[in-house]
Amino acid sequence: MIRVLLADDEAMVRAGVRAILASGGETEVVAEAGDGREAVELARAHRPDVALLDIRMPRLDGLAAAEEIVRTAPGTAVAMLTTFSEQEYVARALGGGATGFLLKSGDPYELIAGVRAVAGGAAFLSPKVARYVIDGLGGSGGRLGREATARARVAGLSPREREVLGLVGAGLSNPEIAARLHLVEGTVKAYVSAVLDRLGVRNRVQAAIVAYEAGLVR
Repeated sequence: MIRVLLADDEAMVRAGVRAILASGGETEVVAEAGDGREAVELARAHRPDVALLDIRMPRLDGLAAAEEIVRTAPGTAVAMLTTFSEQEYVARALGGGATGFLLKSGDPYELIAGVRAVAGGAAFLSPKVARYVIDGLGGSGGRLGREATARARVAGLSPREREVLGLVGAGLSNPEIAARLHLVEGTVKAYVSAVLDRLGVRNRVQAAIVAYEAGLVR
C-alpha cells in the first residue's frame, strides 16, 4: 500500500480525495492536515510515501510546506493538488523539490496515477501544466539557447547515463527503467542519483526538462 499524507484546509475536499484514492485499492491515507505547518509535522511523524498538498493553506502555504518536507523528510515524495495552475506556482513547486503537480479539476484516474507515479520515484504532471514544463520551465535565452545549454550539460554524461536520463524524461520509474535496460533496480537508482548530481538538478522533473531540451526524449 502507498501511504499518503493529505493536506487541505477544506474537510470536504479531503474527504473526496480520500475516497478517490481508496477506490484505487492501493493507497492508504495515513494522516490528514488542515494547514501547511501541521502537514510538515505529520510528514516528519508518519514518514508517508507521498505528501499530497494544496497550495493555499493557513499558517504555512503548501509551497513552503513542500520545501520543508523535501528538506526534513527526504523519504517522502511531494505532489501538489490544487485548483491553481499559474506558472509561478508550478515553477516554485517543482523548483522546491515537488515531483508531481495535479489539478483538482482533473480526472480521478489522473489523481490515482499521479500518486502511484511519484510514490514509485517518477514524476507526474497534469496535462494542463506538462506542456509549460516541457517548453522550458525556468529557462532563459529562448528555446534554441536552452537546447544548446542542455546539450552541453548532457555531453558530460556517459552513454549509459544519457540513456537513463532519456528514460527519466519519458516518465519511467526506476523499476521500469531497470526492466527496459535489463539492470537491477539498485543499479538504476545509482545511475539516476549520479545523473542528478552531474546535471546539478534537484529532482527527476528538472532532469526531465534537461532531457527534453537536449533531444533525448522522442
